[in-house]
Amino acid sequence: MDETLGTALRRWRDRLSPLDVGRPARPGRRAAGLRREELADLAGLSVDYVVRLEQGRATNPSAQVVASLARALQLQPAERDYAYRLAGLLPPQEGTVSTHVPAGVQRMLARLGDFPAAVFSADWTLLSWTPAWAVLLGDPSTRTHAERNLVRAVFTTGPSGLAAWPVLQEGDGLGTALVSDLRAALLSYPRDRGLNGLVEELRSTSAEFARLWDEGAVGPHVSARKTIVHPQVGEVLCDCDVLTVPGCDIRLVVYTVAAGSPDAEKLEFLRVTGGSRAAGPTPPGPGLYSTP
Repeated sequence: MDETLGTALRRWRDRLSPLDVGRPARPGRRAAGLRREELADLAGLSVDYVVRLEQGRATNPSAQVVASLARALQLQPAERDYAYRLAGLLPPQEGTVSTHVPAGVQRMLARLGDFPAAVFSADWTLLSWTPAWAVLLGDPSTRTHAERNLVRAVFTTGPSGLAAWPVLQEGDGLGTALVSDLRAALLSYPRDRGLNGLVEELRSTSAEFARLWDEGAVGPHVSARKTIVHPQVGEVLCDCDVLTVPGCDIRLVVYTVAAGSPDAEKLEFLRVTGGSRAAGPTPPGPGLYSTP
């Protein structure tokens, strides 16, 4: 029998342990691998859509859906390309920004546990995140693909962008570092339409981005102090670090707080309560999403 995307998804889902994706392996669990509900949550899809994909009733998934499933299932590059072909799509081409997150990075993200952490692609599009990230900054799964781009959020959308509430940074330099990153990405991926389109869009919609771009701004990412104005617990002061993965053009962003501090207590409260589910409306006042 010819393999379909649905049969491949079930096989890949069965081989993953819940522990591989940071989920507890509870006693009495009957599923050998991930449940459909868990895969749907990790990929940012509805359970019904995953069921229809596996049953062959949804036959035209988008490239973004396949990419999300590949990341959630921790597929190797060859497996990811196979999934694209099973979906009737061309695999990502050389010279374009990759949305693939290596399995080792996925496992590391899962084991970061209670830390707010996330993985971004070379053009600063959010790819994967921990539950702690969602409760601290707002659930990214409610954002569109365009809204998940950090550079767009920083230069154009402010607090209504990638973060659900204001994130304030001590000092400056973030914009310069992000513009520098996009300039470097264009050298590596000159044929990427999305990346070229993002640069042209921001040059026309953000005077600050256009200024930094035209001046040839270059600057590295440095550790920064961030204040998240959370509607449930108020201000949470965090240290934010940007880590690079050798041999892979992605970035891991991690927030930490001092152990035993009031900020640690607030973060633990958000983790236990689910944070964003209990949060009220966004607090008033100015704010710029400026993470990392």
